Amino acid sequence: MTGPAAGANGTDGPQDGPAELRARLERTGYLVDEGLAIACFLTLRLHRPLFCEGDAGVGKTALAPALADVLGAPLIRLQCYEGIDASQALYDWDFPRQLLHLRAAEAAGITEADRLESELYSRRFLIARPLLQAVETQPSVLLVDEIDRADDEFEAFLLELLSEYTVTVPELGTLRAQSPPVVILTSNRTREVHDALKRRCLYHWFDHPGYDRELAIVRRRQPQVTARLAEQVTAVVQRLRTENLLKPPGVAETIDWAEALDALGATELDAELAFATLGSVLKYREDAERARSLDLSAILAARGA
Repeated sequence: MTGPAAGANGTDGPQDGPAELRARLERTGYLVDEGLAIACFLTLRLHRPLFCEGDAGVGKTALAPALADVLGAPLIRLQCYEGIDASQALYDWDFPRQLLHLRAAEAAGITEADRLESELYSRRFLIARPLLQAVETQPSVLLVDEIDRADDEFEAFLLELLSEYTVTVPELGTLRAQSPPVVILTSNRTREVHDALKRRCLYHWFDHPGYDRELAIVRRRQPQVTARLAEQVTAVVQRLRTENLLKPPGVAETIDWAEALDALGATELDAELAFATLGSVLKYREDAERARSLDLSAILAARGA
């Protein structure tokens, strides 16, 4: 099957192979290497979640909307944080609307307890959070972003959900996905995620790209930036990553820096302008001080500045 999306066939996606999927992802503006293309293809073919791990800003989160674009499916995002629980991720009851309905029923003289209970706990009053939305929406792409920020209890709950793609609401019964959503989980590795969750998933480590690939990404994402400026910005960021920084800049920061310099009207980069705009690429004072100790003029000269 070579259709452009998976609309009529769940989320199977392109079936020609990893190379075809890679080409389709790149047409969305998301550039992938062979390893990631294979991982994405197997995620679609085997209906397995894809666990994406790596430093912040290397493109993990951006993979999900790119896949949603390829599949013609809605993107559903669950942003994880410390203390997140099932009611915030799965579903909750709309208590204000239930109370209004109860008052209206009482005003209408409806006093049958069983009838009122069945009406109050019907699907119309259920608020679907991201996980339930993904189970009920076919096709869909579910992004579970920064799972490493959640706690162990939430991981265990998520593992159970991803095993069966079902949600049990005591008042309504079991809701089951007709076809599994495509699931992308991301982690910045601020802590180790439990092995049980990782075993349920395919895995891909996102490293910082080499110069040529990063330059291609910058040119694709910021086409208005001059070729010379894009080359220089990429070269400096590549050099910064070799330093002992608290937070090495990711591809996202490279793109932001190129955009900021273009907004200033720059067509090429010099050391003075680089130092003046370091806040676009480095987010810690110590890292900025380290960068100012470098001979950026020599780095730029090596790129033919």
